[in-house]
Amino acid sequence: MTERLHDTEYRGFASDNYAGVHPQILEAVAAANGGHQIAYGEDVYTSRLQEVMASHFGEGVEAFPVFNGTGANVLSLQSMLPRWGAVVCSSTAHIHTDENAAPERVAGLKLLTVDTPDGKLTPELIDQQAWGWGDEHRAQPLAVSITQTTELGTAYTPAEVRAIAEHVHDRGMTLHMDGSRISNAAASLGLPLRAFTSDAGVDVLSYGGTKNGALGAEAVVVLNPDASEGLSYLRKLNMQLASKMRFVSAQLIALLSDDLWLRSASHANAMAARLRSELESALADGRIADGRLSFSQPTQANAVFAVLPAGVADRLRQSFRFYDWNPATGEVRWMCAFDTREADVDAFVTAVVAELAA
Repeated sequence: MTERLHDTEYRGFASDNYAGVHPQILEAVAAANGGHQIAYGEDVYTSRLQEVMASHFGEGVEAFPVFNGTGANVLSLQSMLPRWGAVVCSSTAHIHTDENAAPERVAGLKLLTVDTPDGKLTPELIDQQAWGWGDEHRAQPLAVSITQTTELGTAYTPAEVRAIAEHVHDRGMTLHMDGSRISNAAASLGLPLRAFTSDAGVDVLSYGGTKNGALGAEAVVVLNPDASEGLSYLRKLNMQLASKMRFVSAQLIALLSDDLWLRSASHANAMAARLRSELESALADGRIADGRLSFSQPTQANAVFAVLPAGVADRLRQSFRFYDWNPATGEVRWMCAFDTREADVDAFVTAVVAELAA
């Protein structure tokens, strides 16, 4: 008998990566089991995945399943740039702050970062680093990477993505999107996935499934074949080629079929909205003392960013795990997931109110 080592009732607010696997994803993995299928992507599930991706992003796209988001980002950018190429990104971008320099050490690329107030790049901000073409002494800015939703929980509108795409394409650059939480963005915007990706001019997408209920499944999705080359070789070279790829592809098929991706992301977003709304109500009616709690970013998806007095976060973490975002200012991040329950949110709100009461 398999031993269960954890409390299945426990929920925290640290990361949507803490959540388990959606039952329908587990069913899909089990359904893909049994018998033999050709390894390394020549299986019927990976073939079917191409059709599913095309239904969401348009005909002619090609998906390359991988194990994790860092792998997807590194592969995407590596396929988009020559060795002398550089990537313009936000200073809060995951590729810059949370991937242990993998884009630079593994892919051999230079990241050119720009400070942003909300995690979102604009054409004007991009131009702070998009210069120096032809200068052999400077890494050449040939791609831009944006994150949807951003690391600060904000979402790009289709118009904002389109403006960036047109701006960088006019300069001979390409556009990559880190879509680790792309489903949460679509749920927040009330739009199909293609509205702010392929239709808006994104060239290559890192599609995220793990944060939205998958066991460990992401994909590089090439939306513009002219912007990427060599992925078949780079995926193996970078140790992201699954031998039993059918089980990775089956997860993505299940997630992208029957709107499971949208239902899961919408629920996570709704729980974050509930968390913020309940705390705002506690501020408004005086249950939280004036000046003891503020919000540092809009809540547009499944993340809530707040500022707490010194010591409060550590006391709350004795019962609910979450991360500091900026310890110097007391800023913290609270994340909700597809399996966050209303009761989990309400219990956390009660704890926060108790800490911050007058």
